[in-house]
Amino acid sequence: MHGLLFMAGSANGEVNNLAALIHYQVNTTGYRRNALCLFSISHVQLQIKERACFIFCVEKMAKFSALFCFILLVISGCACIDSAMGGEIGIYELKKGNLSMKLTTYGARIISLVLPDKNGKLGDVALGFDTIEEFMNASSPFGATVGRVANRISNARFTLNGTVYKLPANSGNNTIHGGPIGFSKVVWKVKRYSPDGPVPYIVFAYHSFDGEQGFPGDLFVKTTYKLLGDNQLCITMEAKALNKATPVCLVNHAFWNLGGHNSGDILSEKIQIFASRYLPLDNQLIPTGEIVTVKETPYDFLKPNTIGSRINELPKGYDTNYALDGSGNKKLRKAAIVHDEKSGRAMEILTNQPGVQLFTSNTLNVKGKGGFMYKPHGALSLETQGFPDSVNHPNFPSQIVNPGKLYKHYMLFKFSTF
Repeated sequence: MHGLLFMAGSANGEVNNLAALIHYQVNTTGYRRNALCLFSISHVQLQIKERACFIFCVEKMAKFSALFCFILLVISGCACIDSAMGGEIGIYELKKGNLSMKLTTYGARIISLVLPDKNGKLGDVALGFDTIEEFMNASSPFGATVGRVANRISNARFTLNGTVYKLPANSGNNTIHGGPIGFSKVVWKVKRYSPDGPVPYIVFAYHSFDGEQGFPGDLFVKTTYKLLGDNQLCITMEAKALNKATPVCLVNHAFWNLGGHNSGDILSEKIQIFASRYLPLDNQLIPTGEIVTVKETPYDFLKPNTIGSRINELPKGYDTNYALDGSGNKKLRKAAIVHDEKSGRAMEILTNQPGVQLFTSNTLNVKGKGGFMYKPHGALSLETQGFPDSVNHPNFPSQIVNPGKLYKHYMLFKFSTF
């Protein structure tokens, strides 16, 4: 058994923009793993009291070696948040029929998703990496659960109940995907894991503390991945505000290529998006506040069309939020359908959220699984979600979750061949 020790000592003073990074490496059965334990305190003044907090990260698998790290930090006023500071980085597998997937506690993310093409040949359609370390170093949250608030918050601030909350900016002057240490960059816990039942599933959980990345209130978060029959994947993201009102917008940020993660670009894939309106953006990719028709624009995918048909009319590609039709109710509705002619694979997405973000990996340039070089437009993301920057646009659907209330986000993926 091995682990990490974090100790908080005694002092008096002010702590601003503090980040403690504790890192260890594990080699296990040929798969290199890294546990990243992160803690940040931003824009707060703390009266530091004498206390010691011990947090251990324990890896239970065999054949391991580790680099021990000990860090003594003089900080205070914080509870011992072991869900934020550490935990096991594990890899788990779910399989039902011809559909299988691997997931990890680092970011509660999808590592791979394998399914057959029209000829029955299995292929991995989720972009990613061969090692956990590469996921950690990636600039994009491949396959991860993103939060506390996904997408962008303008000027890295918002006002809630008369209080201005300032967030760390990590996209120009704005905050994106929950900040520099969002939910995609922490180690979650496995609450339940049932790989062998009729409905294989896994539940990841995370406790986000009050003030984490500048957001108010403690938040308990769960992400459930469940394999249903007929090559269906259900993702459920839930969050409960424990003591303060807070904005919440969780998304899954998988990068999909139905031809296979190593098949090149997705420009020939056909997509249909069930939205007659979209949200125009300014030059910082922040919504202007308008919700306008897609008609006679490159954003019109009401009828199936190839992704590359009009992509050259845009500066780099699509990074666009659509207002889904029929989003006034909370039932599952169709968000999008994607077809890949070469492989014969199709993917349909349903959700209970009001919007979906189409992102065509416009600046992708990284070496991925098996050493394959992922290039711009090598994948697409379809992130069902609330509208970006809703906290600063009263006319957008609210993302505020009040104390004791529950946020629920459902995604249903239906994979098939044609």
